[in-house]
This record gives sequence, structure tokens and C-alpha cells, in this order.
Amino acid sequence: MYTSHNRQVRVYRFPVVIESDSDGFFAYCPDLQGCYTQGRTFDEAIANMRDAVRLHLEDRLSRGEPIGLLKSVRPRPSTSSG
Repeated sequence: MYTSHNRQVRVYRFPVVIESDSDGFFAYCPDLQGCYTQGRTFDEAIANMRDAVRLHLEDRLSRGEPIGLLKSVRPRPSTSSG
């Protein structure tokens, strides 16, 4: 965890599946039901997936739903030096 503007921020890593199709790339997060996107390029799909995950989590938090630690989610280790 780290602090940003006097609030604690938790950083998570979610697995993402990216598949190519005739229109480009389709991406989804198996741990977040309904969280998916697409992109014309691999990099665009990655960028869109980051936005999709962020918006998905913001929505869950705004409705008071817990995020919790799903079995494949690992918090990013702290990189701050003591």
C-alpha cells in the first residue's frame, strides 16, 4: 500500500486474457465478471483493459461492494524504502 494525497491506495494485479480475432484483439479479466474490452492492436487492448478494470473496480466500490482478494489476485509488493 502507498499513500496518495493523504489516502491509502492499494494496487492489485489481475490476470487478463487477450485473444486475437478478425477485428483486432479481445481482452477480458476472468476474475471480474463482465469486465472485457477490445482494441485494434495488442497495445490498444491492454490500455483499454486497464481502463475497464479501473472503471469496474470504481463501480464496485461506489456501490459498497468489497473487492477482496480473489484467488488469482496478488497485491503488488511495496517498493518504498524504509
